[in-house]
Amino acid sequence: MQELIRQRSRAGFVGRGRERAAFRANLETAPEDERHRFLFHVHGDAGVGKTFLVRELEQIAREKGALTAYVDESAGASAAEAMGAISRQLGAQGARFKELDRLLAAHRDRRHEAEAVVTAGPGPTDPEPDGPSTGSVLVARAGLVGLGMVPGVGAFAGALDAERLAHHADRVRAGLSARFRNQEDVQLVLSPERVLTPALLTELTDAASSAPWIVLFFDTYERTGPFLDGWLHETMTTDRHGALPATVVVVTAGQHPFDTARWGGFADFVADLPLGPFTEAEARGLLADRGVVAEPVVEEVLRLTGGLPVLVSTLAEQRPTDPDDVGDFSATAVERFLKWEQNPTHRALALACALPRSLDMDVFRAAAECPDDEADALFGWLRGLAFVDDRGDRLRYHGLVRGPMLRLQRRRSPRGWTERHQRLAAEFGRWRAEAADGLRPHQEWDQEHWRELRIEELYHALCARPSAALPAAIEDLIVVCGTDRAAGRRWARMLEEAGDAAAAPDLQDLGRRLARLLVDDDTGATPAMDLLLAHPATSARGRALAHTLRGIELRHAGDHQRALRECDQAVGHAPDLDVAHHNRGLTLRFLGDLPAALAAFDRADELTPGMARVIAGRGETHRLAGRLPQAVADFDRAVSLDPTDSDALSSRGVCLHALGRYDEALADFDRAVGADGTRLWPLVRRARLRAELGDWERAFTDLDRAVRAAPGSAWVASERGETYRRAGRFEEAVTEFGRALTLQPDYPSVLAGRGAAHYELGRDQQALADLNQAVELSPGYTWALVRRARTRRRLGDAEGAIEDLRQVVERDPGHAQALTALAEAQAALENHQAERTYPT
Repeated sequence: MQELIRQRSRAGFVGRGRERAAFRANLETAPEDERHRFLFHVHGDAGVGKTFLVRELEQIAREKGALTAYVDESAGASAAEAMGAISRQLGAQGARFKELDRLLAAHRDRRHEAEAVVTAGPGPTDPEPDGPSTGSVLVARAGLVGLGMVPGVGAFAGALDAERLAHHADRVRAGLSARFRNQEDVQLVLSPERVLTPALLTELTDAASSAPWIVLFFDTYERTGPFLDGWLHETMTTDRHGALPATVVVVTAGQHPFDTARWGGFADFVADLPLGPFTEAEARGLLADRGVVAEPVVEEVLRLTGGLPVLVSTLAEQRPTDPDDVGDFSATAVERFLKWEQNPTHRALALACALPRSLDMDVFRAAAECPDDEADALFGWLRGLAFVDDRGDRLRYHGLVRGPMLRLQRRRSPRGWTERHQRLAAEFGRWRAEAADGLRPHQEWDQEHWRELRIEELYHALCARPSAALPAAIEDLIVVCGTDRAAGRRWARMLEEAGDAAAAPDLQDLGRRLARLLVDDDTGATPAMDLLLAHPATSARGRALAHTLRGIELRHAGDHQRALRECDQAVGHAPDLDVAHHNRGLTLRFLGDLPAALAAFDRADELTPGMARVIAGRGETHRLAGRLPQAVADFDRAVSLDPTDSDALSSRGVCLHALGRYDEALADFDRAVGADGTRLWPLVRRARLRAELGDWERAFTDLDRAVRAAPGSAWVASERGETYRRAGRFEEAVTEFGRALTLQPDYPSVLAGRGAAHYELGRDQQALADLNQAVELSPGYTWALVRRARTRRRLGDAEGAIEDLRQVVERDPGHAQALTALAEAQAALENHQAERTYPT
């Protein structure tokens, strides 16, 4: 049915002969021929028929045996989502992109996990009382800014020392390596295009062997270009991601010409196709093809439509025979169509189905309110209309037709307009509630299907009552921006479209301004939050959410004091907002105020019981405070809520290990590794426990597995080096510590560990050099000070050894090892001085 509809629509395609001929000739010209063009750019104002022409070019390409894919703003708001749409469509034509699909699925999973790396608090980098401390690595979260991973913190980057950002960037990479299985997964979070694009090009190369051409169409480029243009330019004009088959042709279509600053140097392979309204000859040809030939009627159509193809086509379908049949076209083109439609069901259906932004069968049933036994036939009739774009699984009205149709309904019956939009909002709300069934608190925001239902629910609520629905829409937009910036852009565009549909210029302007700000993934969130905090419609809860988001970004940037002030403001605006208290607890934990952090987690748990991340966050804080039984109790709750939570299992295992409950700890580490084999922390901590139990073989098996999974992780290298040292394999320890230092040269615990290994090998000068550097990087590093004192004493520098040990005792008066060593060093020094004074 769909193919027959397309064929009938094509049979009536009139005009754009020059553009179609140029495209067809290009597919008859070899890529090596200088006349061949690799890129076509269709551009022109709304209503000139860009999408209609693109669909015609797609059919021409298929007639030439090409594989084709069509991408527009409905596919998503990132290059990764565009690649997903290409994969799905070419897969439906027999070109299965298995590796790209695997990577896309991994990308979707990994991007939701990235926040856990920086909000989980000290994990694999926590200080250990019995070994080299790596606690200073916690500040590595500031390096996220330097890596460009965390959206929205760019505005704060200037407040941080650039050297500091670079200094900690590798530590963040190590944290991501500890979270993810390998460096590919890390890149899927940091720079997904770097991983996905090479896979796409490889898949296209394979597909090119079975088809003469592959043609990729990117429509509505005025919306998709901001995030696709740079990627497309890089993919086509450089070999950074690999080779693009020469038989690939790209077609873009949007309202604006190409950016000459970016594409100007490549004009020899670009075909520019500017579109204006139909020429008089083209318009007359279309009307004649539909049997509209009476000169007064033709002249009236030309006058009222201005040659806009979508409007000429709509009127031509009605076959008017008298100028009065055309009438005043300024109100709405569709009203003229309805004038000839005698079937009252069709008339009502065409109007009702303009209300949703797009329609599948479920939305169609809700909008049309037609009997179930008639729905399929009516849906088929609707998709055949000239102004309805059939996108396979969804239908969309052309904007130039839908806009006037919406205005007609709003003006004709304001109450009916409100009631119909409220009914649609309620229906989307019902579907959304069904989609959230069985999910834990706040988990629904991670579900793309739930978010799509929510955005349409809000759209219709805003159309019905803009002022009443705007506060809730702002609140949700802030939440979305905190998790997915591309989704935030879609939310902003929804506000703009709702403002236009409801004749609410302030709402339309707000959406337009937010969309502009959120185009920049690095800096967009902060000015967007500033705009919303200043907006009178932002509720107290919305302000709290905005301050919370700013606090999260400041915490990621390492500016914990300013982050705490934002969290305090959030709590001030909405004392009952659980996420504000949760993030305040995380910030206080980073600042070292563990009692206050615990109080914040308690409040969040009280407000929304059963939030596993809050309970686990409190458990982690108890662990850092040394309150291990309380930590275990919280982790018990968290694991009961989510038995597959690798983080909670790992943290509970660490606590049980410290409590001497080795069998239980080992069981938790086994479960954590089994639940998420990509996590390095439970694997390494299991190795540490096995080493303590004397099971060296399996300890090194775990560590070797961790190194294979994350060869670029300095932390994993440091752990294996330390295990070698404890096993008495000092040469191997020195080698592994050296590898860790090539990955991260300023790693205090690694320097201290290598210094201790050198000491055991009798290399006192090398040991002293490493320990000096470790203490210089971390002056309060007691483990390194004790070992430097031991090294100094063996080198005959008793006074230096005493100075180091006194520093340790001043910081920790109960440090038994330092006290004993200090007493021994002082006694030795006194004996030495006595021998010098009273020689025997």
